[in-house]
Amino acid sequence: MKTEIIREVGGLDSRYDGSQDYDVMLKCIEKSASIHHVAKSLYHWRMHEGSTALDPESKMYCYVAGQNAIQAHLDRIGIKAEVQMQPKPLFGLYHVVYDVPDALVSIIIPNMDHVDVLKTCIDSLYKVSQFQNFEIIIVENNSHEEKTFDYYKQLQQEHGNLKVAVWDGKEFNFSAVNNFGASHAQGEYLLFLNNDTEMIRPDAISEMVGLCAREDVGVVGAKLLFADDTIQHAGVVIGFAGYAQHIFNDIPNGKDYGYMNRDVLNGDLSAVTAACMMTKKDVFTSVGGFDEQFKVACNDIDYCLKVREKGKLVAYNAFSLWHHYESKSRGYENGFDKTARFDDEVGRWQQKWMQLLVQGDQYYNRNFKVEDGPFILK
Repeated sequence: MKTEIIREVGGLDSRYDGSQDYDVMLKCIEKSASIHHVAKSLYHWRMHEGSTALDPESKMYCYVAGQNAIQAHLDRIGIKAEVQMQPKPLFGLYHVVYDVPDALVSIIIPNMDHVDVLKTCIDSLYKVSQFQNFEIIIVENNSHEEKTFDYYKQLQQEHGNLKVAVWDGKEFNFSAVNNFGASHAQGEYLLFLNNDTEMIRPDAISEMVGLCAREDVGVVGAKLLFADDTIQHAGVVIGFAGYAQHIFNDIPNGKDYGYMNRDVLNGDLSAVTAACMMTKKDVFTSVGGFDEQFKVACNDIDYCLKVREKGKLVAYNAFSLWHHYESKSRGYENGFDKTARFDDEVGRWQQKWMQLLVQGDQYYNRNFKVEDGPFILK
């Protein structure tokens, strides 16, 4: 750190003893126009019997000081939030709970038949969610079963904040369907949600809104679990197999915390899945929504990268927890026709974002090779 900046912020502060370096770093970050990470191992940390790193409970005051340092940092930069220390064994990790604005969230759910699947999703929104300032827009696209339309009628009779918008496209196009749904939205925030999802934590929407409300954030993704509570989505890294891939797939939630505890911490990424993705409506409009050339694949990754080009952050919220019973409505992308369509869309995405593929994902540790898979050293 530059001497002039350390002097400007007043140097080390004894009020944060135990995490005094953390405090002064945050203060210097507030004053710095440029911060650079050297992605090489230049230092090894010696541990002994009394080391905090070896026995976290030996110096709990260090973690309290760290919590206070983050809280003071947020207070100084005008972000309203509460910093919570994570429980054992995650000492040294923190959860920033942002104030939630009083703003309407439009939840956009494409659907084709599978009433039982949709009902699980809708029931969780009304019965589990603590956040209730939302409207639901079900985008009906090419259902055939009479019971589906009976269920739509029942839902609209029971809930004044739910409506069904009928999309009449003959060929399924995820981007077009969701753009159509967004055109009916009244909310300041849009939550794109697959019909095969189910809310787990009551604060799942609040967590997303609080983080998305930050001025520098344009997109927020959630943690999604398979039915067996292994991780389906905890963020996306660009570059795997010449495209992109979810990270921390299939590891047990709450038992394996991922590389450097990344799956249990909020953080910035290049992309998240639109199976459960929140964005500001004005940001969505400014980038032209989803690119409709990507009918099934690549659309959410492309959207996130367009938002990044606008200078906004894409964030993963580890505390917004949902189940995702993947691909029940439309099926998986297998079979010759579907595989060919997927390959075609990936090819067009590669042409559009080739420069990023060459440069590499800025949020992925360059010491890992994307050819080997997520966070694998060989």
